[in-house]
Amino acid sequence: MKFLMIIALMLCVIVITEQSASASENVGVRQIAAPSKERGSDLAVTVWYPADSGGKPVSLGESLFFVGTPAMFDAPIAHGKFPLVLLSHGAGLAGNAQALSWIAMPLAKQGFVVAAPTHPGNAGANRSAAETMKLWLRPADITETLNAMSKSAFFKEHLELSEVGVLGLSMGGSTALAIAGARIDPKRLASYCDTDALNASLCEWVKQSGVDLHAMDMALAGRDNEDARIRFAMAIDPAPVDVFEFNTFSRISVPVDLVNLGQPGKIPQTVQATKIAEAIPHATYSTIEDASHFSMFPECKPGAAEIAESEKIGDPICSDGGGRSRNEIHTRLIDMVVAAFARALKPSP
Repeated sequence: MKFLMIIALMLCVIVITEQSASASENVGVRQIAAPSKERGSDLAVTVWYPADSGGKPVSLGESLFFVGTPAMFDAPIAHGKFPLVLLSHGAGLAGNAQALSWIAMPLAKQGFVVAAPTHPGNAGANRSAAETMKLWLRPADITETLNAMSKSAFFKEHLELSEVGVLGLSMGGSTALAIAGARIDPKRLASYCDTDALNASLCEWVKQSGVDLHAMDMALAGRDNEDARIRFAMAIDPAPVDVFEFNTFSRISVPVDLVNLGQPGKIPQTVQATKIAEAIPHATYSTIEDASHFSMFPECKPGAAEIAESEKIGDPICSDGGGRSRNEIHTRLIDMVVAAFARALKPSP
């Protein structure tokens, strides 16, 4: 029942609303398709962008648990050219592109185009433990999204394709590291769920789904997924970082910002990024000590924590670090992300 509820609640819809869109009048959103030979189908890509007035008011990422984020569907794009941020979501209850609207919309307001594929099998009715654990396919999804954006009739004339970065949260953070040049160690990935010590919630789902990682075809797991068009990468609580071949971090040539959510000493091993930051030649590392891994989820609706407990969701999806509210933590994360991408992709004249 728990997993059926999770699958049902992860269905991501764009809700047309009659509410005032004053908070998002200059942010447009639309869907494009990114062909993927490897996936055997098109990727669904959500794109946020600086917009002129027009379009239909929508709310993105709303669910039984989480509040949505407003934008203007199919608004005309603003005049000019903009840097491109490729956004990779995590896996689990908020594991879909539109659940990251809370961070994508402020980036668009600050003059970035943000494109986020929904990684197949990671969310919605077709969620699959086997597909979720094929981590090497995720950076390829980002590359195909970049290819599609560069060919899009609507966007291509408005993109500074020499100024492209990638932002990833949770499993999306590991995706960002992979596309920057880190490589997965197939043996570490195969043994990731041998115990529950690294990620009890994820590995419980993998085992209950009947997936044996040792039996999975890992022939392509250790391949090079680097995309040389990426100029900057930012990873927030990247997971799982302990499946990478550690010496490949030193080969990453682009600047990387790493952020952990939580107090030093209490950050789970599978997202701990301090040693990675030391290994990457041009990396910075910071923490938000009064946050938790779940602080990257959208804001919870009133009563969401109680509903999650009654449905035996398991993870404390509405719990942060016990200091600031999730809204305040989001504000801090937004400031950090906007500043990082402005520094990396908007060079001073």
